[in-house]
This record gives sequence, structure tokens and C-alpha cells, in this order.
Amino acid sequence: MGAITDVPGLRVGHQQKSDGGWLSGVTVVLPPPGTVGSVDVRGGGPGTHETDALDPTTLVSTVDAVVLTGGSAYGLVTAHGAQRWCEEQGRGFHVTGGVVPIVPAAAIFDLGRGGDFSARPDADMGYAAAAAAGAQKDGHDVERGNVGAGTGAVIGRGKFKGGVGTASVTLENGAVVGALAVVNALGIPFTTQVELAETEAGDFDKLNQRQQLNTTLVVVATNAALDVAECKRTASAAHAGLARALNPSHTLADGDSVFCLATGEATLDRSTEAARQVSLITLQSAAADVVRLAILDGISSAEAVTTAAGSFEVYRFDASGGDVR
Repeated sequence: MGAITDVPGLRVGHQQKSDGGWLSGVTVVLPPPGTVGSVDVRGGGPGTHETDALDPTTLVSTVDAVVLTGGSAYGLVTAHGAQRWCEEQGRGFHVTGGVVPIVPAAAIFDLGRGGDFSARPDADMGYAAAAAAGAQKDGHDVERGNVGAGTGAVIGRGKFKGGVGTASVTLENGAVVGALAVVNALGIPFTTQVELAETEAGDFDKLNQRQQLNTTLVVVATNAALDVAECKRTASAAHAGLARALNPSHTLADGDSVFCLATGEATLDRSTEAARQVSLITLQSAAADVVRLAILDGISSAEAVTTAAGSFEVYRFDASGGDVR
């Protein structure tokens, strides 16, 4: 299935806590310097930081780190910690007197899932996750499941455990496309006949009484050379993978967001306008595919958890699905 770190130069770091009332964490995706990036936010309840800077019409085209965090809007402070780490490394947009790291972030809602509403990631955890990513070797294995921002993630109206997943594909032209997903969705996978109907009827009332605040966060990365507008379009296309994996998706209660990073090492065929279009469509179609696989990987990698706030079960995939482990 691969991992986002199959894209050369990409590194991932996690920090999390799951005791003492905690069930939350933060994940940092650290690209090589000079990586171009953009984002497409589709969910109705997003929690984001500095995503406007990734618009194709803005000044800066590069991204120094992407932070995915628990803690809802409170957790967005983790971006400050990652930004501090980047500054110490000299990573950022050069200005008189120093650098300004471009560190967009997005959050999932996991408040109180460990039992303590105030137990949420802070700037120090963001710094630690960035440092953990920076300490990794090129092509390293990515931890999956109940780690980082996936620590407090759940799916299926809060009944089942979600988590971090990743996948990648290499295209015929040598371009690598990878994705990392934090799956904290209102919905459940499309790929199975197993439904929430397996719960007792009375459980539905209990589930429906819970406040439904969710989000699936995704980082798509490629070694292809893309400009910011092409990254934006790739992020948009990658949302199709989210919709193929989860039912429902992009709801009013989800903050579904997809970032796209392009390191620029591989050159796409742009010899003619037709060749350019085919190259981009092929890459964007692959992005949707790996996002779907990363989401399913995050769900299948998750482990059951019991906290003071309740129990979150493992989601049981239909064995006939074939493409789900």
C-alpha cells in the first residue's frame, strides 16, 4: 500500500497523549525546502490556520510544514510550535532579519474523548512533532492508527475508532503520489456491507444525542513539479477519494480538508497542451485513489480504546472487500 514518505524528502512526526484524561495528539508533515503547496477545504465545519496563504493568488508559493492536530480550534496553537522549530532550522520565507515559516494547520474535533475537555495539544506538542519529523530518515516507515492527530479520532457517529492512515502509488512516468489521512468522520466506509444496524436499536438514540463534530484531514504529496494552481486543483480532485471512502462525507459537521504538496523533482510531460492535460489528469486521478486507500488504512489500523468518556470499538470490515486489510 505504501506511504506518503515514498515521496522523496517527505517526513512525518507524531506526538500524542492517551492517559490522565487525554486522548489527542498532533502530526506534522515536513516536506523538503522549496516544496510548493495549496489546500482545498470542503467540509462545513473546518478548523484551520493560515490556509489563505496557500491560495494561488497570494505571494508565497512554498510550504515549510503542515500540521494536523486534535483539540479542535484550541489545537491550532500547535502550528506555532512547529513554526518555532522551522525558524530554528532556518526554514521559511526570507525577510529582512530572518525567516517566516509558512505552516498551515487543520484540526479535528476530539475534545473530551479522553475524559478531560481541557486535555488538548499545545505549542510544545507541535514543536515536538515537528522535531520528530525532522529526525526521521528519508523513506521512513509511518506510524499508523492511534497516533498523532489520529489518537482521539473516531468514525461512525462516535462509535468506532478512527486513526492515521497512509498510502502511495508510483505512476508509469515515475511520479510518486502519496497521501496521509487523519480519519475522524461522521460516516463509515463504503467498502463493506457492515452497517451501524449491527448495534441495538436503542444505541442509535444514544449516538444521535452526541454532538456530531468531525473532520477528515488529508495531505497529498507528489514529487512532480506543480505550480500552486495545479496543487490547488490536485487537492480538489483528491476530495473525490474522500467521498469514495466515506459515507457520508463533506457534511455540515465535518471539516474535511485536503492539502497538496509538490516537491518538484519529477518533470511531467508538458511538450504539448494535450500532453500537459493528460499528465495532470493522470496525477490527479491517482491522488484521489491514494486518498481513498489512506483513509481505509487509517480505519483498519485503528485500535479500540476505552476512556472515562466511553468506549470506541474497532470497525469491522467486510472480508469480501478485498482491497481492505
